[in-house]
Amino acid sequence: MTAEIISVGTEILLGQIVDTNAAILGELFANLGIRHVHRQTVGDNQLRLTEALKLALSRADIVITIGGLGPTMDDMTRDGISAALGEEMVLDEGVQTTLKELFASRGLTWTETQNRQAMRPVCATPIPNPFGTAPGLICKKNGKTFIAMPGPKQEFEPMAKTSVREALMSAGGGEQIIHSVVVRVAGMGESIVEEKLKDLMMAEQPTVAPYAKQAEVHLRVTASGSDIAAAEKLIAPTVAVIQARLGHHVYGFGDTTLEEAVVNQLLESGKTLTVAESCTGGLFGGRITSVPGSSSVFLGGFLTYSNSSKQELLGVGALTLKAVGAVSPECASEMALGARRQLDADFAVSITGIAGPGGGSEEKPVGLVYIGIADREGCEVKEFKLRGSRETVRLRATQVALVFLRSRLMGS
Repeated sequence: MTAEIISVGTEILLGQIVDTNAAILGELFANLGIRHVHRQTVGDNQLRLTEALKLALSRADIVITIGGLGPTMDDMTRDGISAALGEEMVLDEGVQTTLKELFASRGLTWTETQNRQAMRPVCATPIPNPFGTAPGLICKKNGKTFIAMPGPKQEFEPMAKTSVREALMSAGGGEQIIHSVVVRVAGMGESIVEEKLKDLMMAEQPTVAPYAKQAEVHLRVTASGSDIAAAEKLIAPTVAVIQARLGHHVYGFGDTTLEEAVVNQLLESGKTLTVAESCTGGLFGGRITSVPGSSSVFLGGFLTYSNSSKQELLGVGALTLKAVGAVSPECASEMALGARRQLDADFAVSITGIAGPGGGSEEKPVGLVYIGIADREGCEVKEFKLRGSRETVRLRATQVALVFLRSRLMGS
């Protein structure tokens, strides 16, 4: 069983939005054992859309469109499907009634253009859309399955996980599903990871593929099997080997973020945290507080962007600032020690540096960042030379700070 996705919308072609919906479908196909062989993106042009649909129908068993189901003239997916399948368009009175009742309940004015959302090819059955007005469509003709889905993510994703998943399962998946587990690694470069896992990356079942991220590496371990349980049985031994070889550098699996791993480590150890930020402007504290439950371990922080605030709030010495400047290991140390002292936290993280694009010098170039971690016994400072735009340097600074903190929490 093969499938093809057609994303509809000129805004996608112009780069005004990023099509993340297709990725959700791609993963769904893999989990159901359906081979995803092609993907197209086409603008709001009925002739080109019809051509794209006909091409997809010529080479795939299942065709799914995303977007173009709204009430306006540039929403042409229904018309394209009708033309590609050679089916007459009809008004679905049940959908029309539902739409009118919805508009009335919300106190909205009904216009005749809304009837476009109630139109469908004769062979199509509407798919309910509880989170929007435009229903999806499912058509079966000449042994082919055709599914049209709305574009807005809040409408698309629930439909994909329920009605569309059920339709794909009833259409008949493949004999082998494809399942993956993502292993997340921090504090170790991609080349070192590859060197340690080279033999695993050469295997065919399961496969191990590395993906470099911001100051971390993700390993996708993939296997095929009769069902997810069978695939996971093949994956588990390889994941165990990865953990054994990379040790504490493996911080999580799946969608786990580094900040979640750090907060969980703080919770498990019963330790508290504070931060003192300069060049990152609160980004580090923001990442920590984005994790549910962080209020149990995060006491608060200090955003000390100016030299005067570093002195007044954290007790950084005037002589330190005059002699070596705010971007220095001495300043980072005093910031961390001051923050820890102020809130009596078990750990304090300080970040000071030059994010750019200006402000650098030969002695202190753009991207130079010092990160300090203070505990009840003292303070350790590390120097980092980060590359990229201003925002990239700021983000990478928070990332390496999280890696540094996690390492300290684990006693390594």
